[in-house]
Amino acid sequence: MAIRLEKGQRINLEKGNGSKLTNFCVGCNWGAIQKSTFFGLSSKIIDVDLDLSCLLFDAEGKPVDHIYSPLYRFGDKNIGFPNGKLDSVDRALHHTGDDLQGDQNGDDGLDNEIITVDLNRVSPSVNQIVFFLNIYNNEDFQGDFSEIPYASIRMYEGTATKVKEVFAQYDVATKQNCAGMRALIMGKLYRRNDEWKFNAIGDAFEDRNIVATIARVIEHYNK
Repeated sequence: MAIRLEKGQRINLEKGNGSKLTNFCVGCNWGAIQKSTFFGLSSKIIDVDLDLSCLLFDAEGKPVDHIYSPLYRFGDKNIGFPNGKLDSVDRALHHTGDDLQGDQNGDDGLDNEIITVDLNRVSPSVNQIVFFLNIYNNEDFQGDFSEIPYASIRMYEGTATKVKEVFAQYDVATKQNCAGMRALIMGKLYRRNDEWKFNAIGDAFEDRNIVATIARVIEHYNK
């Protein structure tokens, strides 16, 4: 049975059969918004663009790598990583690409954006991997997590097109602390005594852009 993650919860990456979870997906699922128009006689689909990203840190808390959509192009001397990319340098993590819309016809059971993780390939220099989520600003949707249908993040074994077994899930849309917020520090993988563990952070913020969230992660979530 999948673990329903709660804010601040720490878990071992151990499956029901006692083996370690080392090769898995971190995925975000959500739906587009269906809005009624003309007194409910018709409806309009509003695209929603969520962006799943991560930052990688060494044992001293220094950022050494990152993954976020290559559609982002910005320069900030305080960030350190001005542009997006889909693969970690060691090829242990891979982003499946940016989804700009969300599910258009209801939940299809698959995640819209996924970062695949192979802990066996993570560079020895990497000690922490922090995952975070942002709502991308667009003209049609300026809302928050509570308005996005079934927005959730989960860790599971499988691929981008097939879910084998869900290990843990965090239901963003139903969390009270996510109401009114547009950025979420989901959690982090971290090494402890040569083993990987996971901390479900669950801190939500009003950040209107990914630059603010990246700076926040580097300053506060790398310890």
